[in-house]
Amino acid sequence: MKNDSLKEQYRINERIRVREVRLVGDNVEQGVYPTSQALKIAEDQGLDLVEISPNAAPPVCRVIDYQKFLYQQKKRQKEQKAKSVKVVVKEIRFGPQTDDHDYNFKLKHAKGFLEEGSKVKAYVFFKGRSILFKEQGEVLLLRFANDLEEYGKVEQLPVLEGKRMIIMLTPKKAGAAAAPAVSKPAVSKPIIKKVIVTPKPKTEESEE
Repeated sequence: MKNDSLKEQYRINERIRVREVRLVGDNVEQGVYPTSQALKIAEDQGLDLVEISPNAAPPVCRVIDYQKFLYQQKKRQKEQKAKSVKVVVKEIRFGPQTDDHDYNFKLKHAKGFLEEGSKVKAYVFFKGRSILFKEQGEVLLLRFANDLEEYGKVEQLPVLEGKRMIIMLTPKKAGAAAAPAVSKPAVSKPIIKKVIVTPKPKTEESEE
């Protein structure tokens, strides 16, 4: 099915019904040719004339083995699909007065989510008059981010959206935490050294 859809995207050989085309590629002298001449060039090489850019003026074609061309296109699509990684966001909900047992339970889940590569969207939901405790909710979220420092980094600081205060955490890549530790000793040691200069007392001779 996928090959059939690819075939429908590209016109080849006699299906190219324009007056002239632009040839590109390493195996031809690049330039604009009458379509009949371009077909003859492809035929002489035992290859196909494939229209790769139909909307150009004139349309752009390559002289290539059509099956090889389809294979390359399919391979490119597969590589692009592999690169486009889906981002999974896991949500964790707190109340403004969450107890330690519930907090630690959700903290454990958040560690697991970050380790598997998911983002974590943690929020405190304020119901009714509990919005008065929004500062308490912010403190809770900052504590949550601090406790997950080894597993994720803050992508978005706590922000109030309606009745929810939200913080976003993204997984920390392996080895990312180790990088700053290498540079700290090199920077801090030379700065510690202090030189105290005391002014020499003035003598009678110098005053004269």
